Amino acid sequence: MSELSVNHLLGIKYLKEEDIQLIFETADHFKEVINRSIKKVPSLRDITIANIFFESSTRTKLSFELAEKRLSADVINFSAGQSSVKKGETLIDTVNNILSMKVDMVVMRHPNPGAGIFLSKNVSASIINAGDGAHEHPTQALLDSFSIRERLGGVAGKKVVIVGDILHSRVALSNIFALQLQGAEVKVCGPRTLIPKYIESLGVGVETNLRKALNWCDVANMLRIQKERMDLSYFPSNREYTQQYGLNKAILKSLEKEIVVMHPGPINRGVEITSDVADSGQSIILDQVENGVAIRMAVIYLLASKIKQ
Repeated sequence: MSELSVNHLLGIKYLKEEDIQLIFETADHFKEVINRSIKKVPSLRDITIANIFFESSTRTKLSFELAEKRLSADVINFSAGQSSVKKGETLIDTVNNILSMKVDMVVMRHPNPGAGIFLSKNVSASIINAGDGAHEHPTQALLDSFSIRERLGGVAGKKVVIVGDILHSRVALSNIFALQLQGAEVKVCGPRTLIPKYIESLGVGVETNLRKALNWCDVANMLRIQKERMDLSYFPSNREYTQQYGLNKAILKSLEKEIVVMHPGPINRGVEITSDVADSGQSIILDQVENGVAIRMAVIYLLASKIKQ
């Protein structure tokens, strides 16, 4: 397979396994590039990309911007907080105004699930979903799988547990789709109040005991508690959550095997994970950040090559 089967990256559920493998092979190449002394390639000199973020973001926005600049694309950054959106302009009007500046690709984060899908049907540019509400975050799931592949040699047959706030997490849903597509087994672990009712219909196991989940898995992906998405209290207190679902060095040492620890960031140190775990040799958190740039370069490059045709 030499090109993606899709024209947009709206969610993992629209990809085939061959798409993921192509993205990974392309990312392998770009990872070599970003570790050279000259980190840029002229691949996308004639492509203009707009980063449109209707929700605040630091790491994802920086990672996309760096990926775009490493590929020599022209980049426009648009933050909805300082825009006409506040004056009542619609999403399509906002994007069409940007596209009239001859933009080829839009990277968008939006608080509403399905915003990217809606946009892809109404504008001519290629759309990359950088997170839509609590729905999907496809590039995060791709870089997570890529990081597992790098550390463990592959994803197929691996057991991955996603721990924490599954209910409000777009990372969890994208990861479930991506891991299953590649032949991994997935469980979720957390308080019942933070696990969506439909989750088992996706073929995912549910475990409410952290120690049992960790003894089962090869990889633990620790999620942040998303207080900003909670309109009511889902557990008594942070302290109580940490006592039941926080990962610390003592728990890691007591397991029957050595597991790999991941976190999509930003980390609430001392809540879902302690510093001595986050900074340990079992953690691949910083690898995830580095791999994020390579994965996003791969996705942008592959989608841009379809625009050029």
